[in-house]
Amino acid sequence: MRKFLIAAIAGPMFFASCKKEGKEPEFNQDDLAPLSIEFDNIVGGTNLYLNSTTYTNAAGEDYSISLLQYYVSNIKVYKADGTEYVVPQDSSYFLIKEGDVASGSALVHVPEGDYSRLVFTLGVDSLRSTMDVDRRTGVLDPASGMDEGMYWGWNSGYIFFKMEGLSAAAPVDGSGQHKFRYHIGGFGGYSAPTINNIKEISIDLSQAGVAKVRKERKSNIHLMVDIAKVMNGPTTLSIAANPTVMFSEFSATIAANYATMFSHDHTEN
Repeated sequence: MRKFLIAAIAGPMFFASCKKEGKEPEFNQDDLAPLSIEFDNIVGGTNLYLNSTTYTNAAGEDYSISLLQYYVSNIKVYKADGTEYVVPQDSSYFLIKEGDVASGSALVHVPEGDYSRLVFTLGVDSLRSTMDVDRRTGVLDPASGMDEGMYWGWNSGYIFFKMEGLSAAAPVDGSGQHKFRYHIGGFGGYSAPTINNIKEISIDLSQAGVAKVRKERKSNIHLMVDIAKVMNGPTTLSIAANPTVMFSEFSATIAANYATMFSHDHTEN
């Protein structure tokens, strides 16, 4: 009888200890509160203005930017104790487009709480990239007629980061302009390994204000996105040497640079 009682007590304790820790329990939509993530594109210490302002990179080349857009996806938030909430994937894909106020932020819903870390993917993950087209809707729809298309039909893959502009360092193209183009993608390959430029970005919110998410208000995490870092480092990018970069090995260098362009400015609660 004593052995039976010990086993009866120990059994539930064992299974409780085996439960996965650090995850939020399941939530209904009514249990969630709004959280927005604002992406404020800059170049160095100045605002980014399309088609007007001239900037200079670390290679000493002047340039202006005419197009900038990138995918943000797979958003997760963490409390100070390490508890994680993963935004449902179907609600976690956003196309950030400079010059379009409506697409400058990502709005998600998470449980109430104080969050000290934000994690997201720059790009589109391999699982979603290879799903049936009917599972790739909204900003992911390859046939949506996006004005500045973010999908390579010839390569069956998403462009994670697209930046175009003018620079005297670039050669003259067919339109008579000195244009540079950086279209960076590559999810690792479907049937064989290829370039993988998916980047996971982790942002510490504890220094400039944690996100205090409550149902009665919308918290906003304000991120600065410094495009100068795409040009300047960790590896200095020369427009003259690389005026057009798409699905090539050098795209990994640009991806390593753009992984460093995010920083937390403040949080509005």
